Amino acid sequence: MLPKDLMMDYLSVAIYLLAGMAFAIVPVIISAFIVKRSAGPMREATYESGMQTIGSAWIQFTVVYYIYALMFLAFDVDVLYLIPVALAYGKYAIRDLVEVVLFVGILSLAIVYAWRKGVFEWKSREE
Repeated sequence: MLPKDLMMDYLSVAIYLLAGMAFAIVPVIISAFIVKRSAGPMREATYESGMQTIGSAWIQFTVVYYIYALMFLAFDVDVLYLIPVALAYGKYAIRDLVEVVLFVGILSLAIVYAWRKGVFEWKSREE
């Protein structure tokens, strides 16, 4: 049998997980009931600023575009990890500074790798 404190910890985590799943699932269920479904020729049309599309709306992007977007997303999220560290500087300021420098250094290696692979080189369709 688990101690009462440990059971309360597990119960707290379970409630937190259930609440998180409810916040993700309930809006989808509510929207399924509220949204009016329509059928017709315009249902599959691409909406682009209310203007009619000329030609096919389906174009292919190069993989470089997606890699560039993923690089931006990765560094954007990593800034979120740097803010708490910067706010928590205190008793171990030198150690924290070394950890941040190592963290940013490893991220910089990712940029250098992408740069060497030519991710940041935009090629036009004519080439």
